[in-house]
Amino acid sequence: MEIAGTTAFITGGASGIGFGIAQRLLANGAKLVLADIRQDHLDEAKQFFEERQEGRNVHTIRLDVSDREQMREAAKECEAMMGGPDILVNNAGIDPSGPFEQLTYQDWDYGLAINLLGPINGIMEFASGMRRRGRGGHIVNTASLAGVTPMMSAMVVYAVAKAGVVTLTESIRDTMAQDNIGVTVLMPGPIKSRIHESGQNRPERFRDGSGIRDNEEQLAKRVVADSWMDATQVGDMIVDAIRNNTLYVSTHGNWKTQVTQRFHDIIASMPDADDSLDLSKSLSVPKKED
Repeated sequence: MEIAGTTAFITGGASGIGFGIAQRLLANGAKLVLADIRQDHLDEAKQFFEERQEGRNVHTIRLDVSDREQMREAAKECEAMMGGPDILVNNAGIDPSGPFEQLTYQDWDYGLAINLLGPINGIMEFASGMRRRGRGGHIVNTASLAGVTPMMSAMVVYAVAKAGVVTLTESIRDTMAQDNIGVTVLMPGPIKSRIHESGQNRPERFRDGSGIRDNEEQLAKRVVADSWMDATQVGDMIVDAIRNNTLYVSTHGNWKTQVTQRFHDIIASMPDADDSLDLSKSLSVPKKED
């Protein structure tokens, strides 16, 4: 699809990867609706674009992606202010890492609510409007290379959620294609972002009872390395993926050996196919009767 003349709705759009994607989409002719849980980040992003005489093409919304009512209202506001989006970027994410034995239900609920249910909420509230408008479009879901690479137990909540985002994106591709809506799953490695500030972004309802607050405080002190990829480079990858309807976008090749070994082992565990079984029937969706 062509990007010029479209509207893009981007969660986590005021910093890091989301902001990098926003800059490149705007440079290619899209209008932006940036949604973010941090008002200070939204204010900084708005000022950035206004200083470049581009503020008229940018609208900001404060949004907790785990709150479905807020997502529903954001969809209405996006349509009222900029028109319903042609491009949906479910990018907001957090890093709920910590020792496995210290994790509580609050930490699991928080990590899955933002990193997995956030994209699901975005699709549920925006996809129907994209289909109804009949203009086609594109959905980008930010996962992680941690979703396809065996990870240490300290990252289990993050990895589980991101693996779910990969599968989510793969699984909706067929139905979205019926309305000319492409899908992409972004699997980044180390990117210059503010994900280390995750503890500051934790909604109040997920705070009491957490077992990893000390880890979040330590994570907040992490220094973003100069060698990490700039978020605008990721934005360029996503622009290309939208134009070409590319399903998978990976930013780094550092874990290619581990990913290859993982899938080799999975394939090796499978018995030879039974040609007498017609699996297409069990996987097909019955058609509605007229």
